[in-house]
Amino acid sequence: MSGQSEEDMAAAWADAMDKEDGAQPGADVPAAAQEAAPDAARVLNQAEIDSLLGFGGGEAAEAQQSGIERIVSAGLISYERLPMLEIVFDRLVRITSTSLRNFTSDNVEVSIDGILSLRFGDYLNSVPLPAMLAVFKVEEWDNFGLLVVDSPLIYSVVDVLLGGRRGTAAMRIEGRPYTTIERTLVERLITVLLADLSTAFAPLCDVNYRFERLEVNPRFAAISRLSNACVLVRLRIDMEDRGGRVELLLPYATLEPVRELLLQQFMGEKFGRDSIWETHLAEQLRHTELSLDVVLDEQTMPLSTVTALRRGDCITLGAGPGSPVRLRCGDIPLFDAELGRRENRLAVRILRELTAQQG
Repeated sequence: MSGQSEEDMAAAWADAMDKEDGAQPGADVPAAAQEAAPDAARVLNQAEIDSLLGFGGGEAAEAQQSGIERIVSAGLISYERLPMLEIVFDRLVRITSTSLRNFTSDNVEVSIDGILSLRFGDYLNSVPLPAMLAVFKVEEWDNFGLLVVDSPLIYSVVDVLLGGRRGTAAMRIEGRPYTTIERTLVERLITVLLADLSTAFAPLCDVNYRFERLEVNPRFAAISRLSNACVLVRLRIDMEDRGGRVELLLPYATLEPVRELLLQQFMGEKFGRDSIWETHLAEQLRHTELSLDVVLDEQTMPLSTVTALRRGDCITLGAGPGSPVRLRCGDIPLFDAELGRRENRLAVRILRELTAQQG
């Protein structure tokens, strides 16, 4: 019985194989499935991948956006609209290079990797973990900022401060929480960076950055709404064969108190005054011609009287010798004066200068 059942099974298996070999491709497949098969196997091109990931597609992508999407996209302010920020960050690079050389007693080079604008939620999703996130408060502006130190720089700073040899890469131990010693040393580094940031802003305004707390989870470092726009500065710190990256994030809401200052093209007298230009401007202003009017009298007349005025009509003024009059430049009153006569000509004697409130 067992031999016969095995033979029957083998025969049934052979019949099934023959049917598969003899069947024409797509004979039993529905037409819709046949049409979908080529699309399922098609490889997406780069433009389609960028579109799926949400990267801009240029003018064509903007043309396909709805009105709301265009409004939301336009809500992001480019850092180039705040040109003074670039000058401040250039100062920060120079100051930080000197400070970190003194801090580490090593040859340190600091450079800017990039400055860009993005939404706070997008940045939290792209934080290079593992890292330490330092939350600091800007006391004068009553708001917060974020300083992120990546893992390579953490181990490099720890290695340098604890006497590691020069020219050797810092040892990295992943998969474990940062120790108390590592956190303490990184806090010292952050204190130096925040002091340098205050110095970089000093020519623009006096501001103090106070370290608040240190986090390792981005969700606990939420200093702003996820949809708020921020400016991000990436700093590269190199110490011979060691180094890493520091990222400084400042929400535009934090920068709002000094927004007018950041809109300047240059810092003016704080970064050096052009005495030649100032002297020339002052000299030209002294030679500017102005029209000075003496108001003898002001009267209120009905419109019918004004329209009835003709050539030769006389209007009696209420001003006589010794009457008070006012001197004006355009619509701005400048002096109170007294009407009189000098050498057969009408003249005025200035009695007092008017302030803005008196005018």
